[in-house]
Amino acid sequence: MKLKGAQVLVECLREQGVDTIFGYPGGAVLPIYDVLYDVKDIKHILTAHEQGATHAADGYARATGKVGVVIVTSGPGATNTVTGVATAYMDSVPLVVFTGQVGSSLIGRDSFQEVDITGITTPITKHNYIVKDPDQLPHIIRQAFSIARSGRPGPVLIDIPKDIQVAMVEYKPLQIEEEQKETSSKIHDNIHKAIEAINECERPVIYAGGGINIAGATEKLVDFAEKIKAPVSCSLMGMGAFPGNHPYYMGMVGMHGTRFSNYAFSNCDLLIALGARFSDRVISDVKKFAPKARIIHVDIDPAELGKNVTTHIEVCGDVGEVLDVLNESVKEKLENEWNMQIEEWKRVHPLSYKMNGSLSPQYIIEKLYELTGGQAIISTEVGQNQMWAAQFYKFTEPRTFISSGGLGTMGYGLGASIGAAIGRPDK
Repeated sequence: MKLKGAQVLVECLREQGVDTIFGYPGGAVLPIYDVLYDVKDIKHILTAHEQGATHAADGYARATGKVGVVIVTSGPGATNTVTGVATAYMDSVPLVVFTGQVGSSLIGRDSFQEVDITGITTPITKHNYIVKDPDQLPHIIRQAFSIARSGRPGPVLIDIPKDIQVAMVEYKPLQIEEEQKETSSKIHDNIHKAIEAINECERPVIYAGGGINIAGATEKLVDFAEKIKAPVSCSLMGMGAFPGNHPYYMGMVGMHGTRFSNYAFSNCDLLIALGARFSDRVISDVKKFAPKARIIHVDIDPAELGKNVTTHIEVCGDVGEVLDVLNESVKEKLENEWNMQIEEWKRVHPLSYKMNGSLSPQYIIEKLYELTGGQAIISTEVGQNQMWAAQFYKFTEPRTFISSGGLGTMGYGLGASIGAAIGRPDK
């Protein structure tokens, strides 16, 4: 059937199961908004600024695991999304951002509100497109959603000239099937070495990153830690990947981590990093990081393996699939002197704060945990409030800590909280 490009966009969103869009209208996307005006099954959230729209879509995506969707106009509308796109890129958040563009015949003429947004965002997107052929629009949209959610997730941008939005396009509905994960052959390359190292070690530590949350592998991680009796530390993006009230949990590691967690990393003989990228806030002086340990690094992105620290065993693949293999193959261990040492460090060097008779931020966050039973979604800004939340709120479920980690985006928290609340009203 023949539909206008703007209608095709909406139909493709329906195919992808999109129920919420965050955006701000403008001249270059008015054909899309004319169509959205009559759409009842997709909710549009009007924000006060395009950056806020990207942060809201980001929070929605982090809280739900779905792809966040943004629609903005050309020129300054598009450039206003850049900080939000970069935030999502640094933290591996799936977004599809639709930007309007001046008519195809005006591109390259410094036309009113024209900007090369694909050129600007190339370093901060998984992929981006400018639609030049209206008949390619359905394919591009479908491909964009696949790229955004597959592998290591991230943002994708589609720039649509105004004439493409009103052009007649041949549209054939497509039933989108859930993408089947194929177990990577790379998982098997070193997995036997990892199993052997785990079976031989006496002082293991698990370092869990945001990849655990993305893969939905929290329960598998708990099974693994309990089987090999390993204490667990989480990265900032890994909050909720391992229950904060579990006896094996040690909190964060690194600059803002607990003292006993850092002691454990300095004295372990095997460090098992799962879906974490070893940021500078964690490793600090790379020459002194985990000096006594062999390091196993599991990540779906081969570019992360060995990038920041020297790793001894690298396993490239979906961390959930890798944990399936490990849980099936490693030998169950008994608690030993290492576990007793961890408990002693916890007792001697607890995470604490001074009580001076006034309300302290740490006390308020602890009380917030008690009052919510750990069942709330927490969104933060960047800075000390962010660290206090990560340290003193016991995150027991994945996708409940919404915060800008890699980019440290100031102004992120409010927009993200709106998106998270819309995506997870039960929280």
